[in-house]
Amino acid sequence: MTTVPRSRTPLAWLAAAALALMATAAAAAPARFNMRPLDAARRIVALPDGISMAYVPLGDPRGTPVVLIHGYTDSDLDWTPLIPYLSKSFRLIVVDLRGHGESSKPQCCYTRYDFAYDVKLLLDKLHVRRADIVGHSLGSIVAQTFAEVWPKRTDRVVLISSTAGPPPKAARHEYDWAAQIRRLKEPLNPDSAFMRKWWSSPHPVDPAFLRRERQNAAAIPLRIWLAVLHQSLSDADLRGLASTLPRLKAPTLLIWGSDDPIMLPAMRRGLQRALPHAKVVIFPGLGHNPFWEQPRRVASVINAFLNPAASVRRYGAG
Repeated sequence: MTTVPRSRTPLAWLAAAALALMATAAAAAPARFNMRPLDAARRIVALPDGISMAYVPLGDPRGTPVVLIHGYTDSDLDWTPLIPYLSKSFRLIVVDLRGHGESSKPQCCYTRYDFAYDVKLLLDKLHVRRADIVGHSLGSIVAQTFAEVWPKRTDRVVLISSTAGPPPKAARHEYDWAAQIRRLKEPLNPDSAFMRKWWSSPHPVDPAFLRRERQNAAAIPLRIWLAVLHQSLSDADLRGLASTLPRLKAPTLLIWGSDDPIMLPAMRRGLQRALPHAKVVIFPGLGHNPFWEQPRRVASVINAFLNPAASVRRYGAG
């Protein structure tokens, strides 16, 4: 709390108090994120499986390929806060999964294997033989699936806000987001209470960025929300993760926020047990999107893991 010394003049004290409050508010205001570079650089390619996949190439075209895979109902813009702090030595390939963003939205199919296969076909198209794979939430499940199925195409893996399976029965009362999604009706309202909570974080995040995220998600047909939920994120499908994770042999980094309301502590422990050699970083007080809340800190951990010798410089795309 800011303490303001009292002046002999009430008016002067009020002015000083107002200035102090303004300074406090400015210090607490979230950083603004620049979404223009991703919008300007986005491309769409036709894949052999019939999917038109949007992706954004950034960074050094001759650098280490790093694939960034967003979360459920997000898009390539998911990574806007983090990208300025990632090493400039990376060749970033920022994807829109099928059904999301600017990628095509087929009637079928939305399993983790479908998503991972699209990523593999995109890398084929771009003549990328091996890459580091970074995924957030649903994207982390896609990333681990890619690494399990195509180990020779995978160098290192970063799983942000990930899991090895559904929560234990004792925690089900906390795990109600799936039931809320099943109750949604079209047209989706980007400013509804559910949508605002879905994109909330313990620490303030740029409201313009969050508004764009909600608007993009509301543009995804509800049938795709439900298809992904049922085919990739239901309890039955999440249970399959534990059985396939032993195939993930690539060096792996696990990142969570300690206050993540979706990937509960029991779910985090399950993934740590399944990947006992993985490096683990838990950011105190952060939520499901830690790289939105403290992007510089999260990027420093990712840079050090993917390339300890990388020179960390901002892209400077204003």
